[in-house]
Amino acid sequence: MERRWGNQRIELTIGDITEQKLDIIVNAANSRLAGGGGVDGAIHAAGGPAIMEETRRRYPQGCPTGSAVISGAGKLHAQYVIHAVGPIWQGGHAGEEKLLQSAYCRCLELAAAHDASSVAFPALSCGAYGYPLRRAAEVALKTAILWVPNHQQPKLIRFVLYSESPYEVFASVLEDLTGDSGKPRSSKISEDDDDCAR
Repeated sequence: MERRWGNQRIELTIGDITEQKLDIIVNAANSRLAGGGGVDGAIHAAGGPAIMEETRRRYPQGCPTGSAVISGAGKLHAQYVIHAVGPIWQGGHAGEEKLLQSAYCRCLELAAAHDASSVAFPALSCGAYGYPLRRAAEVALKTAILWVPNHQQPKLIRFVLYSESPYEVFASVLEDLTGDSGKPRSSKISEDDDDCAR
């Protein structure tokens, strides 16, 4: 599924994020940048030890929740990996939505700063961190939809979902936010939702 705005698009696909042949792959990292399970473990396993060696050298203090840092991509097909730290779900009363939005924003800012034309995202915070999938999809897709009109890069924002079930949730949310026309529905999304730097 995709939505197009001129030469830019948001795309949803089912697959293995480590196999994406795009400029940037986003890693669902922890704040210590210490590797882990899920997407994080898969990216480090596929990319090899060079990624961890670089993050340890460049970011010895790790990365705070709601932010992201960038490294080389090791053996992956990408040029870079962005390590994004989403929030752990605590019931929705600990600023999780703003932190998740901030993590996505920082990724897009880093992608643009490195002149990346394409970026692949997982569903940040939806694995071990327990963020409810539909709520996370709304944050992710609103952030991407609001980014596109104000920025030239990246031209392709792809969300790579690991199976049919999360894909269907993201597809339902994208349909809800944009409708058949592909244009953002003002009743569902507005500039007031946009905290990303312009």
